[in-house]
Amino acid sequence: MPAALPAFSRRALLGTGAALLAAPRLGRAEGPRVLRFVPQADLAVLDPIFTTATVTSNHAMMVFDTLYGLDDDFEAHPQMVAGHTVEDDGLTWVITLREGLKFHDGEPVRGRDVVASIRRWGSRDMYGQEVIAVANEITAPDDRTIRFRLKRPFPTLPMALGKVGSNLPVIMPERLAKTSPTTQVTEMVGSGPYRFLANERLAGARVAYARFEDYVPRPDGTPSRTAGPKVAHFDRVEWNIIPDMATAAGALMSGEVDWVESTSSDLSPMLQRSRDVTVSYGDDYYDTILRFNQLHAPFNNPAIRRALLGAIDQKEMMQAGYGTDPEGWKTGIGFFNPESPLANDAGMEALTGPRDYEKVKRDLAAAGYNGEKVVMLQAEDYPTLRALAEVSAHVMRQLGMNVETQTGDWGTISQRRSNREPLDKGGWSAFCTGLSATLDPAGHLGLRANGAKAWFGWPDSPKLEELRQEWFAGKDLATQKETAREIQLQAFRDVPYIPLGSYRRLQASRANLKDFPTGSAYFWGVQRS
Repeated sequence: MPAALPAFSRRALLGTGAALLAAPRLGRAEGPRVLRFVPQADLAVLDPIFTTATVTSNHAMMVFDTLYGLDDDFEAHPQMVAGHTVEDDGLTWVITLREGLKFHDGEPVRGRDVVASIRRWGSRDMYGQEVIAVANEITAPDDRTIRFRLKRPFPTLPMALGKVGSNLPVIMPERLAKTSPTTQVTEMVGSGPYRFLANERLAGARVAYARFEDYVPRPDGTPSRTAGPKVAHFDRVEWNIIPDMATAAGALMSGEVDWVESTSSDLSPMLQRSRDVTVSYGDDYYDTILRFNQLHAPFNNPAIRRALLGAIDQKEMMQAGYGTDPEGWKTGIGFFNPESPLANDAGMEALTGPRDYEKVKRDLAAAGYNGEKVVMLQAEDYPTLRALAEVSAHVMRQLGMNVETQTGDWGTISQRRSNREPLDKGGWSAFCTGLSATLDPAGHLGLRANGAKAWFGWPDSPKLEELRQEWFAGKDLATQKETAREIQLQAFRDVPYIPLGSYRRLQASRANLKDFPTGSAYFWGVQRS
């Protein structure tokens, strides 16, 4: 008979307490057009090409703009683009920029800025790599024109150039876009609705932005996610870094901040008792994962990764990270987002069958696990990811694995995960994080398996890569769905990561804020009533 999961108290393991609700004494900017925001983590890295951190992507969408935007249905619409034409049976795209686009330093946005930005983005981003690979050339015949000459038709080009999530295809001045993609750009000059105020940045405490007076929102369309007019209603936006959710909740209730990007379901009842506060779930689901480093033991062994599938309980993970309210999360999640038309049940018995620790222990022994050390990275200032890492480490220890948890702030963890060295040289074995853009294989960081060019963890699976290309070649959705099933089955064999479940962001704000865009923490459209 399967062994039951060992019971433990979520609060005993994670530690919570309402005694932390004393509100901080924040410097309070006066004026009706100042928005005070608490991000989910500190903004440790500014460059959205250099990192895949969500907090950096949210920052980037304030400062920069993209050629296309995606609406609530993830359909692409021109954003910086006035329009495009497709010629030569889909082999030539000619894109024309809108008139009057200007960078924050006063320089106009030119075609050569776009070309350099696309090339830098395409050297790091999964979808961008496909764009670069399919392009014979990307040129700027003049200041407002960009021409793509392709090796084969690539009808999803606007989707790629307007993607959301990580490694955003933002447009920056050519002089910055020529920076190596392995070097962080720290000078933030974009053409987006807000200017980054570098001289006001206090690491670990505050980030500030000012409305860009020369930004001209798109004149047509309907605001929808990142598409349509981006109207900035605030003269100034301040990010106050408050890692503790209870402290952030206290600041919100006292009116010292206006918007908390991510709060806890444990705090929700208290927040909802205030008539001045609104608590709501976001529309989108985000996937959470346990990611493995496949360069070093023990997780360079796929049989060890597969064995762990039988121990992970998605419900346990979601309750630990996101509370007991099932409205905030979903389980039974495979390798595609539950909102994706590609989500399927192929191979799901590996995660949904009975959890049997004794069998997993036998499978680990049969796979050759022999007490090798596991270093689990854990972000102390990111409560949900901290919880997922703590529970994952707890499960591995229950299985007899030699686990050492190494903690740090999210900025440190997000940079350390790029270390490919062995453990004795600062390397790592596993970490937990959230993933966006998992609707299809195009921009799915976790499923890219091209070895050294893959996302942190560096899985190498020629079969997954072959199936990814088959998906791109699919002529209709039905064909792509069949390929997606094969991709999921292969992912359960290779285990580039373990899906932990999907959650919806629980945000809290002052009740007089309205018109939040769908998706991430975007700052256009939001206004006071």
